[in-house]
Amino acid sequence: MSNYKVTKLSNGIRIVSERIEHVNSFSLGFWFNVGSRDEKRQTNGISHLIEHMFFKGTKTRSARRLSDDIESLGGYLNAFTSKEHTCFYGRGMDRYLEKTFVVLADMVQNSVFDAKELKKEARVVIDELHDIEDSPEELIFDKFETNLLKGTALSMPIIGTENNVADFSRNDLIDYIKANYNVNNFCVIASGAVEHDKLVSIAEKYLTGIKSISTKERKKYKKQPTSNLFTYKDINQAHLIVGGTTFGYDRKERAISNVISNILGEGSSSRLFQTLREKNGIAYQINSFMNSFYDISSFGVYLSTNEASLKKANKLILEEFDSMKSKMVMINELKRAKEYIKAHVQMSLESTSNRMMRMGHSLLYFKKIKDLEESMNEIDSVTREEILDYSQVLFDSTNVSSA
Repeated sequence: MSNYKVTKLSNGIRIVSERIEHVNSFSLGFWFNVGSRDEKRQTNGISHLIEHMFFKGTKTRSARRLSDDIESLGGYLNAFTSKEHTCFYGRGMDRYLEKTFVVLADMVQNSVFDAKELKKEARVVIDELHDIEDSPEELIFDKFETNLLKGTALSMPIIGTENNVADFSRNDLIDYIKANYNVNNFCVIASGAVEHDKLVSIAEKYLTGIKSISTKERKKYKKQPTSNLFTYKDINQAHLIVGGTTFGYDRKERAISNVISNILGEGSSSRLFQTLREKNGIAYQINSFMNSFYDISSFGVYLSTNEASLKKANKLILEEFDSMKSKMVMINELKRAKEYIKAHVQMSLESTSNRMMRMGHSLLYFKKIKDLEESMNEIDSVTREEILDYSQVLFDSTNVSSA
């Protein structure tokens, strides 16, 4: 991923693109360094609702026309809100780059936030919230992070609360955009059949309505005491996460946690898959995860099983944690984990969308496009000794909790 160019427009907006010669399509993303982490309790959920409302019509395009203008060209539009970012993106054939750019630019600069549409979309988001409540395999991750990161904005769910979403007014959304969405935390990222100079020319022509204001600094994460959480649901299975906090994107040592996570629960040959499913027949699905933010990550093991097996499953997980603390991982085990991570990263980059996403995250987290070789070297450099040493911290009883 070294074939990219970066240009800063006169208004401060950064334009990043990479050209891939063998494809005929592009992926284009408009990124704001704004997410639920930037909200307060009374505004929790507003970033996600704003994301929805950007699709509900502009001064010159209805909601139907926004989608039709792109889908009639064979492309598509979508968006996501995370705890630290919001991204609006489109895909299409190379000849329609400018038309896709124009629609995205119209959305993020000229959305009208019609009050009637806002009420309707609030109901849609509340339905989405209820869907999560009815999906324990999704809900438990929200519950785990709410409990693990309590006392900080990172603990708040991206989708917000039902009361907040129902009560937000048009002025609330407009005021929040004025205060948080600006050229200092905005960038345009493209990958695929893209001519950089053409993209810059298009951006200069159509991105004139995003204001330049001072950006507020985020509060750094401060670790809180751990505690376990139990939520009752009238369902057939018990869902469990056991984990804690670890390094964020601001630390190169995050690679150590990444390798540990892979050894424990990534793939069918991982320790926990072999122990819980193959040897004990306890769980159909079990996997480890690491959800990273700038200065902290949540780390854990997730599974679902029947209630009678829950205690044994928890015991086997903690035994593997203890094993990571007491014995060095085997050389072949470490090699497998490294190759697994590196291969999955590289295979994912055969998609222009994934390449665009990687560049967006890289620019916002590292203020540069992180070279793929640098990432691979960080994984390769992880040693058995580092894994053993850091496991003492990661799996210490003061860091581990469950939901």
